[in-house]
Amino acid sequence: MDVRAQIVMVFNLDKCIGCHTCSISCKNIWTDRKGAEYMWWNNVETKPGVGYPRQWEDQERFKGGWVVDGKKLKLKAMGKGPTLANMFFQPNMPKIEDYYEPFDFDYGNLVGAKESKDQPVAEAFSQISGKKIDDIQGGPNWDDDLSGSQVYAAKDLNLKDKKVIESYDSMFMQYLPRICNHCLNPACVASCPSRALYKRGEDGIVLVDQEVCKGWRFCTSACPYKKVYFNWNTGKAEKCIFCYPRVETGQCNACAHSCVGRIRYVGVLLYDADAVEAAALKGDTELVEAHRDVILDPRDPEVCRLARENGISDQWLDAAAASPVYALVKEFRIALPLHPEFRTLPMAYYIPSLSPVLSTWGDTHKLLEHGMIPALETLRVPIGYLASLLSAGNEEVIEETLKKLIAIRVQMRAENLGLPADPALLQEAGLDEAAAKRLYRLFTVAGYNERNVIPPQQREEQDPQLRKQEAGFGILKKTRGGSK
Repeated sequence: MDVRAQIVMVFNLDKCIGCHTCSISCKNIWTDRKGAEYMWWNNVETKPGVGYPRQWEDQERFKGGWVVDGKKLKLKAMGKGPTLANMFFQPNMPKIEDYYEPFDFDYGNLVGAKESKDQPVAEAFSQISGKKIDDIQGGPNWDDDLSGSQVYAAKDLNLKDKKVIESYDSMFMQYLPRICNHCLNPACVASCPSRALYKRGEDGIVLVDQEVCKGWRFCTSACPYKKVYFNWNTGKAEKCIFCYPRVETGQCNACAHSCVGRIRYVGVLLYDADAVEAAALKGDTELVEAHRDVILDPRDPEVCRLARENGISDQWLDAAAASPVYALVKEFRIALPLHPEFRTLPMAYYIPSLSPVLSTWGDTHKLLEHGMIPALETLRVPIGYLASLLSAGNEEVIEETLKKLIAIRVQMRAENLGLPADPALLQEAGLDEAAAKRLYRLFTVAGYNERNVIPPQQREEQDPQLRKQEAGFGILKKTRGGSK
């Protein structure tokens, strides 16, 4: 067993209000320079929708992630031979139109316009070419709140039943905030011919070494989540850095810190690096369970002993034991990986949405036929849709999670109103009263230090030479800068 530590983020989709405050805080801190105008390291998408870049989930087109080849994994995009043949032309890249042409407005025209009968306007211009744009064609969440749903939502690859779009009373919507998943088996790292991308041994954050990067762009193509970008000005790859300068000092990421809905939880997971490859080789329906099996119990004495042998400090072990992320992902099994079928073992997890669950229109509303909190099969967001998004199509995993979320709501609603609650509902969901109260607190009134348990780095106790030569995963036998 090779015990490693990973800093992880969990998103509660029920609580995201789509305010984009996270995106703005990230954008202002990290991507306000030339060449990064179109980059949104953190973005919020409306689902169903095409996302950013458009149709990023379509791996038949972009060929990102891994596929199983016999008893081994291989990059979906191309092997060593085709990689060499395509060094100067990357055929699977999204085009700028798939993101959007970044634009700004000529505010100078408002104060510098000559006298006229008409009001002056701030015309849009391209931040790439500098030319005037008559008709803006896109943005980072162009189909926000399902505007133009007949065009955008109908193209969502996860939506099998397109009739939902045609009927407004059955339409559903949710937001999907996304950052780099800092995967345990990152395809971007494996695809880089220059070995410029690496996974830090101390916390699992995936970074790009700007001194080594040659701008081959294989990482952009190989990342199935399209969270590695190419800076056209510097010719280098750029991506989310999980706000590591803040995390190293025990501070929360900018996106999580600014989150208005308090939907994000940040904490430490311990995992077995030796089990990563075997987990990624599992069949689609077994992938979520395989993800959970890789994660280790931070309260297990043997796990702690092996972790200390790998240089993980007691401070990090204490943080792992108190981690809200461990509780949500492993202990209560309600946070799920985004598109696990890409087989990168993403380390950002999502709690699926129930909403809307309550009626506001009296007896005429459909949902009231099933009580104040509807039955599982009558939820507005189709289970098949959530399964396509979060469990590689395994609907049983989604049903297990939704049962728990419904049971918590029923239990706590009854308790708050002084009504009798049916204990069987909790029991069927695999919870008890104490667990329901703990999760209820995490979802509602938990404070900053309960939602974010981030241990600072103790670099004075770490040998810098060893730290730099360590990779954060166990698949590669030869790591960057030295041998394993």
